[in-house]
Amino acid sequence: MDDLLSESKTNAAEFTVSEISNALKRTVEDNFGHVRVRGEISGYRGPHSSGHAYFSLKDDRARLEAVIWKGTMNRLKFRPEEGMEVIATGKLTTYPGSSKYQIVIDNLEPAGAGALMALLEERKRQLAAEGLFDPARKQLLPFMPRVIGVITSPTGAVIRDIVHRIKDRFPLHVVVWPVRVQGDTCAAEVTAAVRGFNALPEGGPIPRPDLIIVARGGGSLEDLWGFNDEALARAVAASDLPVISAVGHETDWTLIDLAADVRAPTPTGAAEIAVPVSDELAARLANLGARLRACVSRSTERKRTALRAAARALPSPDQLLALPRRHFDEATTRLGRALTVSTDRKRARLAAIRLTPATLSRRIGETRKHLERDFARAFAAFRSKIRQRRIDFSRTAARSTLAPITRRNALARQAFSALASRHDKAIDYRIERTRARLTQADRLLSTLQLSDKAILDRGYALVLDHEGAVIKRAAEISAGAALSLRFADGEAHAVATSAPPAPRPARTKASDKKPAPGGQGSLF
Repeated sequence: MDDLLSESKTNAAEFTVSEISNALKRTVEDNFGHVRVRGEISGYRGPHSSGHAYFSLKDDRARLEAVIWKGTMNRLKFRPEEGMEVIATGKLTTYPGSSKYQIVIDNLEPAGAGALMALLEERKRQLAAEGLFDPARKQLLPFMPRVIGVITSPTGAVIRDIVHRIKDRFPLHVVVWPVRVQGDTCAAEVTAAVRGFNALPEGGPIPRPDLIIVARGGGSLEDLWGFNDEALARAVAASDLPVISAVGHETDWTLIDLAADVRAPTPTGAAEIAVPVSDELAARLANLGARLRACVSRSTERKRTALRAAARALPSPDQLLALPRRHFDEATTRLGRALTVSTDRKRARLAAIRLTPATLSRRIGETRKHLERDFARAFAAFRSKIRQRRIDFSRTAARSTLAPITRRNALARQAFSALASRHDKAIDYRIERTRARLTQADRLLSTLQLSDKAILDRGYALVLDHEGAVIKRAAEISAGAALSLRFADGEAHAVATSAPPAPRPARTKASDKKPAPGGQGSLF
């Protein structure tokens, strides 16, 4: 054992772990106090709640841990992103807690325009694939806005140029939303401003703009990098208010230029696009007013000429009414003759009808007999039906032994008897009414001039042939014809001894004819 202990003793000094770690830290910091390292960002873990950022710089063969403290992070011109190639300036140090070395970055810049351009092109392709740059989504600018919202730095020359240009062309209300137009917080502030303008209510204390201008002066790609932010491009594309992008000079292009509704080459150009020139509007209105008055005058004159030509082509009122007036006169003349002819035809038709009191009395008598016969048959049939139903009902009631059925039958029998009694009364009433009507008609017939009794009572006699037809003219009697003479108290028979001489024909008008005494011509 003593031999082993003697062999393990050496002259090398012993160090603790902390001493070795501190020695390495001093060595690394002394030899690499200020370095510039080029590499690709890997494992980027954005600013933590403390404000620090941790990631790695790597190339194809090695990896170097990196850290950016909060104060340095706020001074960076652009935000680091995963996969971006950068040049980091800082000092190397070690972290004894994990036996690692790392670079504490004091400054960070892109490795060149190529890396930023590659990143920009990748974002552009991604957003274009989503349709954010589609022209169909872009809105039309209002022709005469009342309020314009401007998002820019309040201390730069850009806002003064925009306000001055708007004041010269068309003075109106301008609302400025102050933001940083460069640096790490640029994109977030501009995005919040776009969304803030869209969130303003109508009629609020701050007027809601009719369109938005996002403006910034020219600069390098790194200076304008905040306007290539993906969130800002999406906010501009989703804006309900039209957006004019005026970032940089005419040759500078950013993602917001592609997402905006209109891109202006310069901030001054944005003001010219946003508002018209008041003098030009006044001149245009004056020109349109003159053209309108000229058009109205020409149209009035053209219509006046057409009206005069139409008036000359129209006929006079006498010419228009001449033909209708002639038709009316002819119709008036024909109407008198037509009435006369129609009256003669109706008189001749009625004269041909042999309507005598005897015929009318015979028809009334026959109708009265038929009616009485039909009433008698109907009444007998009804009474027979009632008797048969009573017999059937009595038989059914006799066969029934149930008291409820008997009571119902008794009630039904009473109802039926009452109905039969009412029916008998109705039949009798109907017969009496019909008989009264026939009696009244017979009485009316005897009082009218159609009846010959009233005429015979005045001393006239009615001459009848052997068939009972009335003879109205002496020319209808032939020698030896059997005649019947009806007086008020009876009839007498006679024979014609000779025929009367033929009367001399005389031309008489239909209106001069007089009814024969005791005849019926007075009714027609």
